[in-house]
Amino acid sequence: MNFNLDKMPERTQRPRSNGITMVTDKGLSLQDTKDFLSVASPHVDMVKLAFGTAYVTPNLKEKIDLFHSFNVPVYFGGLLLEAFIIRNQFDDYLNVAKEYGIKYFEVSDGSLDIPHAEKCGYIEKLAKLGTVLSEVGSKDKDREHITPPYKWIELMKAEMDAGAAYVIAEAREQGTVGLYRDSGEVREGLVQEILTKIPGEKIIWEAPRKDQQLYFLRLVGCNANLGNISSNEVISLEAMRVGLRGDSFHFYL
Repeated sequence: MNFNLDKMPERTQRPRSNGITMVTDKGLSLQDTKDFLSVASPHVDMVKLAFGTAYVTPNLKEKIDLFHSFNVPVYFGGLLLEAFIIRNQFDDYLNVAKEYGIKYFEVSDGSLDIPHAEKCGYIEKLAKLGTVLSEVGSKDKDREHITPPYKWIELMKAEMDAGAAYVIAEAREQGTVGLYRDSGEVREGLVQEILTKIPGEKIIWEAPRKDQQLYFLRLVGCNANLGNISSNEVISLEAMRVGLRGDSFHFYL
């Protein structure tokens, strides 16, 4: 840090196993990426190339190499894997990942209805090649069948047993599904029940909104794993983590 302040919380340092900030990249240019990394790289632990943007992003190899030059892992959004699976091109997905030097993999079933045993099979295969992040909660997106807490826990346990290093608690880009009600309010009972059975350091809570980020920092502490963070909010989130934003000012005093 740039100067000394007393009574500051102890933040984990990169490479972190918890206290993770996962950034969602929806289309940064090469120059945007350079500018972003020049200021935020100490606080970024992984970057997701959102949904299927990797397919249409110009200079993709150069961009991924740039992230890797700052020791920031990059992975394709889970929707891209689903797009390969529905076309019976899983092996092609593996070849693309190898071509671009991708060692992190997101496995989701938000757009494609994949039987859970099959999803766990993909996790198992990918875990042999790198770090797997598996997403839970996307089935709640239509609000017709809200997944009860016990089922979240069951799915998370099975996916970790299959080899997932982290389970991602789904919110999508808007923060209004999965963990959250339509208003963006946290389903607190769900979160607290999950934490009775799943270690918090193994969960990445998608929290695109400031109030959602604040909730998990208050609940879990400054080293909560947070995902779906916008690239232009990384520094402000880091300040909030350590009690240097109005909302969190009194957390550690």
